[in-house]
Amino acid sequence: MEYVATETNGISMPPGVTPITDLKNQKRANKTLSKAVSLHLEGKLESAARLLTKAVEDGEKEPSLYSALGHIQYEMRDYEAASRTYGQLSEIDAQHRTAHFNRGVCLGNLKQWTEAADAFRRAFDADASRSDAMLGLGVALIHDGRPAEALMPLEKYLSLFPNHEQALFGQAVALQQTGKHAESVEQYRKVLARNPKCEEALSNLVAMFIEKKDHESVRRYAEMLCELHPDSAVATEALATLAFQAGDYLTAARHCRTLCETAPDRFENWFNLGVANHKIGNYDKAAQAYKQAASLQPSSAQSHLNLGVAQQELNDLAGARTSYEHALNIDPNQSGVLWNLALVLEQQGERQWAEKLYARINEDAPEWGDASFRLGYLRLLRGDYVNSAEAFEACLSRRLDWPEAHLNAGIAYARSGNAAAARKSFQEALTLRPDSSDAVRGLAALALEQEEFAEAYGLHRRLIELGEHSPELFYNAGLICQKQGQTQDAVGFYQQALNEDPQFAEALLNLGHALMAMGQEEEARSYWRRAIREKPELAQTYFEPPVA
Repeated sequence: MEYVATETNGISMPPGVTPITDLKNQKRANKTLSKAVSLHLEGKLESAARLLTKAVEDGEKEPSLYSALGHIQYEMRDYEAASRTYGQLSEIDAQHRTAHFNRGVCLGNLKQWTEAADAFRRAFDADASRSDAMLGLGVALIHDGRPAEALMPLEKYLSLFPNHEQALFGQAVALQQTGKHAESVEQYRKVLARNPKCEEALSNLVAMFIEKKDHESVRRYAEMLCELHPDSAVATEALATLAFQAGDYLTAARHCRTLCETAPDRFENWFNLGVANHKIGNYDKAAQAYKQAASLQPSSAQSHLNLGVAQQELNDLAGARTSYEHALNIDPNQSGVLWNLALVLEQQGERQWAEKLYARINEDAPEWGDASFRLGYLRLLRGDYVNSAEAFEACLSRRLDWPEAHLNAGIAYARSGNAAAARKSFQEALTLRPDSSDAVRGLAALALEQEEFAEAYGLHRRLIELGEHSPELFYNAGLICQKQGQTQDAVGFYQQALNEDPQFAEALLNLGHALMAMGQEEEARSYWRRAIREKPELAQTYFEPPVA
């Protein structure tokens, strides 16, 4: 039978007959494939790949050539080239049995999980019997951050292969990441029942129980992991965490030291070692660890701050100052750095700069109250009494039960001339701390200034009862008695002042006045002579009445 071309259908072949050109192409492809197989068997993978690459670049469209090339490229671990080849194969034959699946495997090795998941899904669509595509899809979705979507394909796979370890592990991970912890633990335990040496399952159980603060379970699985892998960073970190939480800083330091030895380039290991040593009072080793942490991560303000604290404990003020300044350059508003640097500056005598740093601490910072107190104190020292009182009142606005703040506010008010506010502050301090001799002394001084001698005398007596025995205290008590005409009592107090300080010139002078008033002229003169001998300038006030 003769077949001829027509205008409508062109040249065509009868059904079931292969064109001669296709037969030639097939024959050529088979020959190329045969050579590639021979080269592959000889271990000449690169030569086989070059042969196949040339064939496809020359326009060969035989799927077996692409499949062979993709396979060899995968073996050579050129996953990018292999995924590209399998992609070309899927364009030639959209229903190819392995193209989509193999491309998904290659993309997974490239960590291109979104594209890998799409390839595995296409593989399953092309061949519903490919259960391994469901497993690949589930794993890819987990890595792609879509654990909820991963659960369905993994469940389908496990319905066919209930004990498959990788699928069980994948499902456990997906359940963990979706917050279904109880179900996740059950799946991990199934994995461990099949493979007690599965470090990944143990590691994930440790992480999960740390998050749930189930310390006993953390310890159990961490110790199991240590038995399998004594240098396991996950297990050692977990045991270190437990030791920190239990306050067992010696054990924490031991675990952190191990972590530093196994991973010396990890910042967290050195920082935590510093914290552990700091907690047990080993400031020298703490400083060494913090220095290493700071060298690994110079931008960490916290490591410089902690280093400064350790150096301060070692009385290395210059080193501490340098560390705090580093931290302040990184974070100019970190309250802990401002506070500690200001303390060091105070110790170095640079009070003006320290005062500026205290003033920079934010009101929301935990150090703010103490900083306001120090600010008030430094202002008090330099005579800025009004602003000093304001700083102490700021402290008290947050914490009324602070006797020292009331006391210092009273001193600032008294020196600024605000006697009423000073009296109120001293009384508040005395209410909070009834045995505060400083508060009683402040009230006594105010009473003397305002010539309220009866009150002043009572306060001086109270100071004596509280155990105060300073020569000034006895001297002032003598003055009060003398002003109130209680000359005999005045003599007694002056003598007690001289018992404490035999060279107290003012007490010698006024004791002489008191004795003269009692008619003991000769004895009075002897005390006056001693007073002038101790302090010649008293001769100018010899004829003046005694003053406090």
